[in-house]
Amino acid sequence: MGKLAVIAIGGNSLIKDKNRVDLMSQLATVQETCRQIAELVQRGWKVAVTHGNGPQVGFLIRRAELAAGELPLIPLEFAVADTQGAIGYMIQQSLINEFRRRGIHRQAVTVVTQMVVDREDPAFQNPTKPIGSFMTREEAERHAQEDGWTVVEDAGRGWRRVVPSPEPQKIVEGAAIKDLINAGYIVICAGGGGVPVVEKNGLLAGVAAVIDKDYASSLLATEIGADLLAISTSVSRVAINFGKPDQQELDCLTAAQAETYLAAGQFPPGNMGPKVKAILRYLHRGGREGLITSPGELVTAVEGNSGTRIIK
Repeated sequence: MGKLAVIAIGGNSLIKDKNRVDLMSQLATVQETCRQIAELVQRGWKVAVTHGNGPQVGFLIRRAELAAGELPLIPLEFAVADTQGAIGYMIQQSLINEFRRRGIHRQAVTVVTQMVVDREDPAFQNPTKPIGSFMTREEAERHAQEDGWTVVEDAGRGWRRVVPSPEPQKIVEGAAIKDLINAGYIVICAGGGGVPVVEKNGLLAGVAAVIDKDYASSLLATEIGADLLAISTSVSRVAINFGKPDQQELDCLTAAQAETYLAAGQFPPGNMGPKVKAILRYLHRGGREGLITSPGELVTAVEGNSGTRIIK
């Protein structure tokens, strides 16, 4: 068996057209990405696939809000688990079909993954991640009182719920994921950063929070000893001075160079910042190589002909 890669797919990257957000359109996009992943498998790579779920969780919660007169709201941790299953199904089926077309005798499996977080994480005292739809002030105050939501006013556009985004500490199913990979399976796991859970007296309990999927992917890559952490995004390469006349795309960065650009504000927190930070964490924990590229250029990027590599 060859080298092991963790490939992180963005939840937003599953939606190419904001006017076509239906599940079948998302499935078609997943199928394109899975052709790239299958090609890597055919070339000898072992693969674990992670994915984001931000838009999909938002859609699910919105459906629940619209049906609030008929059915109860969905707790956030259940929404994360639900979308892990749905997106995992799309990736799993698409990979299996692509393997069959290529005559590859491999199987893909999805693991609904729990991620342990620290109940004392400062993020729980400072919720910042907006989820769900916009509300009137009256609706927001009602949810705050009845459901315990933290709500904020969003730049005059209305009120939104905000939730904590704690740091991932440990993958509950980590050993099982590693065993499946060693047995030859392609594993889809840690979807949406994993379902956030806390430990108390040795038992697990879900919490209303979301985990950054890039940070979760970094932890996964460390725990399973991956040779490569590849994060797909909407651009082919990382750039400095992005969107300016002197924009410069980068082919390769050392960890030290990436840290310098990060400190200088070149990689914004809501965009490229978490991706670069995730790879730096992986490298500092003993990882070998990070890669940022677009889904359609995954194979050429792994071969060194596209994307941005970050190395020790």
